[in-house]
Order: sequence, then structure tokens, then C-alpha cells
Amino acid sequence: MGSALEALGVPADVHDGYGLALVSVWVGLVVWCDGDRYWWRTGWDPCRKRVIYAYHSVLEPERAARRVAYRYADLRRGHPLHQPSSEATTAP
Repeated sequence: MGSALEALGVPADVHDGYGLALVSVWVGLVVWCDGDRYWWRTGWDPCRKRVIYAYHSVLEPERAARRVAYRYADLRRGHPLHQPSSEATTAP
């Protein structure tokens, strides 16, 4: 998944342990993998008061990466990187 995201221009950090791989993509976007499927949070269901997840088979990492890249683009539009103001000063 990490290399497939990289090929799409999406930066990500991959971490593993305890039988899971975690791909940290953006604030609010972490992809988990247990060897069978990838899954990530896509929203919130206010009626059921629970998180909504998308998932994809590990047999298609490029296709899963495209779906994650779409989610990444949505999140970036809503939460761009913080830009320090030009008036910010550094401590002496």
C-alpha cells in the first residue's frame, strides 16, 4: 500500500507490529491492514453514533490506494496544512 500511495503522490508512513500494519496518511486518515484487507475511516453516522469504515482486499493494493488517495484529497481540502503567519517570530 505504501508504495502504491507513493506512486500516486500521496505521502504516507508505514508502521507494523502486533499482526497489523498501519499506514499514516493524513490527520484523520490511518489505513489498517491485517493481511486480508485494508480499512480506513470515511465518516461518522450521527444516527447510530459510530464511525463508518471503508475496506478493500489486499489482493488489489493499487486500487485500494486510489480509494485512499480520493479520501486523502477530500481531507486535504477540508484540513489544509497549517501555514505560520508572517508575523510569527522565533524565540531567542
